Amino acid sequence: MVPDKVTGPARLTIALADDHPVVRAGLRSLLAAEPAVEVVAEFGDLPATLRGVRDVQPAILLLDLTMSGTSALQMIPDLLASRRGLEIIVLTMHEDPGFAREALRLGAKGYLLKDAAADELLIAIRNVVRGQTYLDPAIGARLATLDSPPGALSDREVQVLGLIATGHTNAEIARTLFVSLRTVEGHRAQIRTKLNLQTRAELSEWANEHGISSASVR
Repeated sequence: MVPDKVTGPARLTIALADDHPVVRAGLRSLLAAEPAVEVVAEFGDLPATLRGVRDVQPAILLLDLTMSGTSALQMIPDLLASRRGLEIIVLTMHEDPGFAREALRLGAKGYLLKDAAADELLIAIRNVVRGQTYLDPAIGARLATLDSPPGALSDREVQVLGLIATGHTNAEIARTLFVSLRTVEGHRAQIRTKLNLQTRAELSEWANEHGISSASVR
């Protein structure tokens, strides 16, 4: 739940920018269940989004990457300049990791695919509220393949691998690390790609050889 992560008496204000009314309606319905969240505006095109952010001053903007055939990427700096402290989470159908890399470079704090589970969006919002960046696990796996040398595991991947090596299931790992099941699956995909290993036995053997265990979670 988002509420227990939001501090202060004010509700977390969110604006929705998407050129499909049905998508905005779905997002509004999802966020309505979160007591500490308030959807304060909806925008259907980029000019309206820029004007609206200036007028409404939301804390978070959920931004579609393409609206009415126009890319929103290059508008991210202008949107950030229009509201001090604005956090942008891109919510898109674009799976190309290059788009994610560019969106984060321009200042977005999250990049999430529209086919993500509902809880994935809430996790992304929580992370952004905490000052962290959130990247869709599927995109993260593809970026890792492009950007990371073989065997270069992140701290979180080491944690996941340590739990795999000691026999934890994906669901147990998700509960231990306070992340979604989909996030764990994404981390496993990254680990398998980086290490060029597939089975649990192979991953466990590699972890043991390199001194990685569940203690890595601490």
